[in-house]
Amino acid sequence: MNAKELRDLSDTEVREQVKTARREVFGLRFQHATGELENTAGLRNAKRDLARVLTVARQRGIDENTKA
Repeated sequence: MNAKELRDLSDTEVREQVKTARREVFGLRFQHATGELENTAGLRNAKRDLARVLTVARQRGIDENTKA
């Protein structure tokens, strides 16, 4: 999802995107550590997606660790 699409989301949807992106990065890091990850470029892309979502959240002043 690109930054323009993220900016169009509501605050709760941005929080959900943060949770989803963090889960994805964790899963890919775990797979990489155990040697199960075949597409290592996916880890890089997932980290960038997480950073993109966190940037939008911080620009809005959303604390992604709290519930709405």
